Amino acid sequence: TEIFTDKSIIKRIYDTKSVAKQLAEQGIALEGNLFDPMLAAYLVNPLATDYSLSRLSQEYVDGKEGLEGFIAVCDKLSEMTDQMGMRPLLDEIEQPLALVLAEMETLGFAVDKEGVDEYGRVLSDELKALEEEIYALANGERFNIRSPKQLGEILFERLGLPAKRKTKSGYSTDAEVLESLVHFHPIIEKILAYRQLDKLKATYCEGLSKAVAEDGRIHTRFKQTETRTGRISSAEPNLQNIPVRQEVGSRLRGFFKAREGCLLVDADYSQIELRVLAHMSGDPAMVKAFADHLDIHTQTASQVFHMPPELVTPLMRSRAKAVNFGIVYGIGAFSLSADIGVSVAEANQYIKSYFAVYPRVKEFLDNTVAEAKEKGYVTTLFGRRRPLPELASSNANLRNFGERAAKNTAIQGTAADIIKIAMVKVSRRLKAEGLKSRLILQIHDELIVEAPIDEVEQASLILREEMEKAAKLDCHLSVDLHVGKNWLEAKG
Repeated sequence: TEIFTDKSIIKRIYDTKSVAKQLAEQGIALEGNLFDPMLAAYLVNPLATDYSLSRLSQEYVDGKEGLEGFIAVCDKLSEMTDQMGMRPLLDEIEQPLALVLAEMETLGFAVDKEGVDEYGRVLSDELKALEEEIYALANGERFNIRSPKQLGEILFERLGLPAKRKTKSGYSTDAEVLESLVHFHPIIEKILAYRQLDKLKATYCEGLSKAVAEDGRIHTRFKQTETRTGRISSAEPNLQNIPVRQEVGSRLRGFFKAREGCLLVDADYSQIELRVLAHMSGDPAMVKAFADHLDIHTQTASQVFHMPPELVTPLMRSRAKAVNFGIVYGIGAFSLSADIGVSVAEANQYIKSYFAVYPRVKEFLDNTVAEAKEKGYVTTLFGRRRPLPELASSNANLRNFGERAAKNTAIQGTAADIIKIAMVKVSRRLKAEGLKSRLILQIHDELIVEAPIDEVEQASLILREEMEKAAKLDCHLSVDLHVGKNWLEAKG
């Protein structure tokens, strides 16, 4: 066991997270100085879909097999991460993170299974009631609401609604088609509500209930090599999919709870992507807005609509918010107009006004795209690369996608790196201070620690300090922190 626990011994391990979990079951802690060819290969090429050893061997060392092949793959990928300037990213972020994720998966998150099952029954009753309303609106005709073919016949043949698209298998009844028909007949709103509830029940109530292990906890799998931007994803079940702004999503969060004698400490980065944008663009107006602790959306609205902040209406603020976040994702006037319900010309004017207010943001985004075209990849603040072959495509749609991805990855990828650094620092410090509190969930820009009641204050302090100090930006990183018995309470 000394090999695993001695930090001075270099260990080459394929899939660190899985190995760390297996060792932990035997009471052995895997300690640093690791090299994981799977994580290195992800950094070298995040576009790949297969990081198996056999594929890495084919790609990098002419298919050499066995121990000799493994050593050759490690040597080659070690050399490549050095050459591409990504060694610090591997050694200081991804490798230590794999150990943190292994512990988080092992710990899991306690769930009130009876509560989830009861909620499933409530949704079943609501679905039955909706079914009856839909049949009544279909002139009493009973049909399978889940069948697009039967639904298409009812809507477009029996009720005579204007059909949008017809395919070989029948009429299209996708969400876009249905939403365009909302004003034609009251049945449409009921069908959309039915679909949403049906999905919630199947995906979340039934999905979560099945995923609760014998220890009463859900052990989601965190995927470290899945996304192109560097974000962590989760699966079996995917906890990042729980709807944020809907009441049903809130209800579900209420079933995730702290174990007996503990509380949950939930810390969420406040507008991390906009702060990253302010730092990377160096735009003085945006940096100053954050430095002065102003509400960035009200501030943007005030400047775009040319009025003092105190006269900005909620509608103006929400439109400015859509522009602020849309810019990060490389949004165009057409998409923005659909998002906020204004004409394309008006949306275009908002974007122009935004760039007049924050000219350095425009300059930064244009430079990011130009540099990505020249190099063939975009880089985050920490040196993570995302290749963008789309930028060289002869297809205009693909090129446009490449340009949006370049802007988005520079910002979102940097935010992903920052949250990973924070996770490693929080985990290490909780242990260094001899606490029993542990990190149990990462989701988007949010970290959750399960803390014994007498450690809550100290754990909260550590969470806030390490998250806010994870990166030195021109405008400080800020964290919203709340404590509660369950995830809903702890969301604040």
